[in-house]
Amino acid sequence: MDTNRLSKKIEDILNLQVTKEAEAAQIFLSYGCWADAQGYGGIANFLFRHSGEERNHMMKVMQYIMQRGGTIKITAIKAPPADPTNLQDCFEKTFKHEVDNTTAIYEIVNLAHKEGDWATFNFAQWFVKEQIEEEKMVMELLDKLKITGGPQATDESLFNLDKFLENAPDEVPFARDASVDKPG
Repeated sequence: MDTNRLSKKIEDILNLQVTKEAEAAQIFLSYGCWADAQGYGGIANFLFRHSGEERNHMMKVMQYIMQRGGTIKITAIKAPPADPTNLQDCFEKTFKHEVDNTTAIYEIVNLAHKEGDWATFNFAQWFVKEQIEEEKMVMELLDKLKITGGPQATDESLFNLDKFLENAPDEVPFARDASVDKPG
């Protein structure tokens, strides 16, 4: 008796997402190594923690495939892109990567909706919410870098940014949770 509750297309797109999350973990790991080599230990720590979060996302998709009776296909991943040239480039590449991942999540949502696979549609909503958080986090990094002076930031400003990110929370608050007493 076949107990797989996923269509071939849904199983394939979820397996593709497993690979994308593994690649994301490697990208953040790579950028963390680059940041450390540049002397940005705090930023490296932040990126290393984010790499772990991406791996957790990969595991979440894998667990869902298994819960639905599907088969996981572990494939080779691409090498991370070239090292950033500076922090601005690092954060811009990170933002582009998150936007690309959001697009991939939307493809899962759209396919699940088209197929009427409400379990997968519901499962993917967690990732939709997560991508809002991920994109917001990187936009805030870009804003903080802009405040420090962007590509022309002083060493002192970058030192302070590095120290801030070393201890920064990995999650950002949502606008929907804001109130008059706690605006952000």
